Amino acid sequence: MKEEFKKRIDEKIKEIEKYLEELYQHFPSSYEEYTNDSFTKAACERYFEKIIVAIIDLAFLFSRYKELESPKEEEQIFLVLENKKIINSELSKRLKEAKGMRNFIVHEYGEIDDELVFNSIAEELEEDTKEFISDIKKTL
Repeated sequence: MKEEFKKRIDEKIKEIEKYLEELYQHFPSSYEEYTNDSFTKAACERYFEKIIVAIIDLAFLFSRYKELESPKEEEQIFLVLENKKIINSELSKRLKEAKGMRNFIVHEYGEIDDELVFNSIAEELEEDTKEFISDIKKTL
């Protein structure tokens, strides 16, 4: 059973890395480009969503592999990993915020703040995702 979880974890990591690569192939070099091309903007939002969902999936797979507690609320998975010293508190906080942004985009709770999404993708998503994957790999 553990070997099956390990295999699924490895597959999920490859999926996330593929999504990251595809996102940044399409990501515009400026905010102006981002806002002026609705197709590119929609594609970037979708990749952001897919990456965050895959990170959450990876977190749950990892917690099952390590036989950690399973939280009732999805965003608490990052707190579980933080409490077990698998990820640091800053990364935990940023991933929870990214999940919140993903929910906002998906469920269309209001007008999406394009600048916030653009800056998150431009400045945080890749680094946070790679840090998360690295932390998971270190403790496998």
